[in-house]
Amino acid sequence: MNLAPSSVLDPPYTSTSPHGHNLALHSSAEHLHPSHREIISAAPIATAAWHAFLWLVIGNTIGVMLALLLLVPSLNAFLGEWTYGRWMMVHVNILLYGWCSLPMLGWLFRIYGADRSPLAPWCRPVLWTWSTALFIGSLTWLAGHSSGKLFLDWSGFARFAFSAAMLALWLLLACSMLLAWNSARNKPWAANAVKIIGLAILLAVPFAIYIASSPGLYPAINPSTGGPTGESQLKSSLGVVAILLIVPFGVARRKPGRNRPLAISVIVFAAESLLCLSMNRGDISHHLPSQYLSLGSLLIWLPLVPAYYATFQWHDNTRPWRTALLWWWGFLVVSGWIMFLPGVLDRFKFTDGLVGHSLVAVAGFLTALLAVVMVQLLGDDGWILTRRWSFHMWNWSVLAYVVLMLIAGSIEGSDPAFTIVPGPTRNVLYVLRLVTGILMLVSSAEWFAAASALTRIRAFVPSERSNEVTV
Repeated sequence: MNLAPSSVLDPPYTSTSPHGHNLALHSSAEHLHPSHREIISAAPIATAAWHAFLWLVIGNTIGVMLALLLLVPSLNAFLGEWTYGRWMMVHVNILLYGWCSLPMLGWLFRIYGADRSPLAPWCRPVLWTWSTALFIGSLTWLAGHSSGKLFLDWSGFARFAFSAAMLALWLLLACSMLLAWNSARNKPWAANAVKIIGLAILLAVPFAIYIASSPGLYPAINPSTGGPTGESQLKSSLGVVAILLIVPFGVARRKPGRNRPLAISVIVFAAESLLCLSMNRGDISHHLPSQYLSLGSLLIWLPLVPAYYATFQWHDNTRPWRTALLWWWGFLVVSGWIMFLPGVLDRFKFTDGLVGHSLVAVAGFLTALLAVVMVQLLGDDGWILTRRWSFHMWNWSVLAYVVLMLIAGSIEGSDPAFTIVPGPTRNVLYVLRLVTGILMLVSSAEWFAAASALTRIRAFVPSERSNEVTV
């Protein structure tokens, strides 16, 4: 199935760079009948990027503050009740539900046609509803209210507010699909079937998150570490793989005659899903071979993901971020498996080493994936993410941060007091950690400033092409 979205190969609007150059783009469907043309707004995608960068900047600012508090713990006295522990909840959640989620709202806008009139103006209220729910959640966490579950800290009124925000998104997507039911892009039955299945899944998400946030519901635990089991890790990793496989269909066309990597990927994913279903879901130690060997099956995706992504046609602006994505993906898969091995996980559990691994996942891999999505959706307007200095500053700073935390975690594994009792080595590592955090903040601030400029110049511009889904 080939999904042909709008602003990827033939962006549907005239773009103007910040230097005033007109970037008029030609359409591959200039001769379509007028009834097949749709008015597409660049504003929803640009606004989604603006909200995402806003939360990234806020999250990075809080991260810098947390790094400073670790270096100088006495500063906690000036924060009253809003000390390190509460700010940490805000930090991880706004990066997950803000930065890591909002670009995908833009992706959904494009797939379901919400960026096409007459519903395009409703994208902005949906984005603000999402951000408002996240703001309410932040106030709740700072007040000390939480479910106690990492990444599912939603409780009280914030728990209802975020579920409502997700339902508002679903309503917009459903209405957009209904209004465009007879359009050219929705004529193939397979396209409609996929979108309907997608809506069914999306409708279940807010209820699933609401239920999963309950303190009375908890997943299986690795008795040797107190963390997740191999089965849980494999299941969540396959969820990430599924996202990797689905995302290109929403933003890029497939190259003709390149079906083998797609077929192999689908077969491997199905086989690993069956493997996951066959595993014990109880409290199992990572010392059992079945746990770490099954997780090692993910190594097959090291060559598969690059081959899979090579079957799609990408905008030239995505090249640096696609390269970064593949490098971070390889680093994540290999380091994740190694750190789960018996002896290694026993040394790194609850240390800065796992903090470094989380940076590989979020600041490295996920950020690169989201950047590819946004640049691809924005077309030539993707210049906001492709400036060389901010691209390199971000990625090298993240890598330096990860190396520093792996060093600190290795020392901490044999000396638990290392990060508690100030010392020359610990202080040097934490100062360098603070510096890398500041550099990441500077990079994200530059992206936010560029996105702010972009939202001021984007408006409704008629498209010269049909955004149909072909099978």
